[in-house]
Amino acid sequence: MTGPLAAPTPAAAKRSAFRAGLASGRIQRFPGAFSPLVATLIQEIGFEGVYVSGAVVSADLALPDIGLTTLTEVAERGRQTARVTDLPVLVDADTGFGEPLNAARTVTLLEDAGLAGAHFEDQVNPKRCGHLDGTAVVPVAEMVRRLRAAVVARRDPDFVICARTDAAGVEGIDAAIDRAKAYAEAGADLIFTEALSGAAEFEKFRSALSVPLLANMTEFGKSALIPAATLESIGYNAVIYPVSSLRLAMHAAETGLREIHAEGTQAGLLARMQPRSRLYALLRYARYGEFDAGIHDFTLGRNQ
Repeated sequence: MTGPLAAPTPAAAKRSAFRAGLASGRIQRFPGAFSPLVATLIQEIGFEGVYVSGAVVSADLALPDIGLTTLTEVAERGRQTARVTDLPVLVDADTGFGEPLNAARTVTLLEDAGLAGAHFEDQVNPKRCGHLDGTAVVPVAEMVRRLRAAVVARRDPDFVICARTDAAGVEGIDAAIDRAKAYAEAGADLIFTEALSGAAEFEKFRSALSVPLLANMTEFGKSALIPAATLESIGYNAVIYPVSSLRLAMHAAETGLREIHAEGTQAGLLARMQPRSRLYALLRYARYGEFDAGIHDFTLGRNQ
């Protein structure tokens, strides 16, 4: 019997699946998981992968997304998420948590955590949300060193190194395209261009580059919310929905808590709550009992 404590698919197989998905011609949809439990739901529904957002890890710790989280915190959240799902997990590695040597160490720790890939961005450290004004990017040569360090540190060749550029909103889309080409030449497997405005800009990027591309469909930002089918028709290989599940959950939590505060009871909220049986199904509660009974189901031999 396979134990219930971790997903049975090994990290190497998840990385191979991520690579195959990027080359499949079908867009790979990676919703963000603000907790490992959400990752189990993402898999059950049928998505192709799971995303761990740096902004969400920060928010979950009640911190703004300005580079305050540490490599240890991000790697541990990534490990917790990768443990529970058979899907590949892509993690936000911000600027690599320091200099190129730090980016190299980041890759080794994320590989050890079972992640399928990570993206590194070209913002000045400490970074900020790419959909806010006032972002700043490092010189191209500095980002190339960051990426090369990450690529050289990689031990599993299937671990996906994704390069994110925030230059479109700072230097213009043509400069962002030039940067993306340099990043691909430095060894990036996947390019993520932040804060493109609409389909025309996504199309321009696709026509300029031959490497796999990732789109960010975050809400309340600078990008139009383009359906996955449209992105696929443009030629994008992957799309992330980084904060959607957190925003949905926090809206529901705030609405419910305000009603409890006002009414003094949660009785009117039960229809909007996940019942105990559904939670237990996601947790595979019964399998733990079966597993525990199975490993204790033995008898001693006559001479033991």
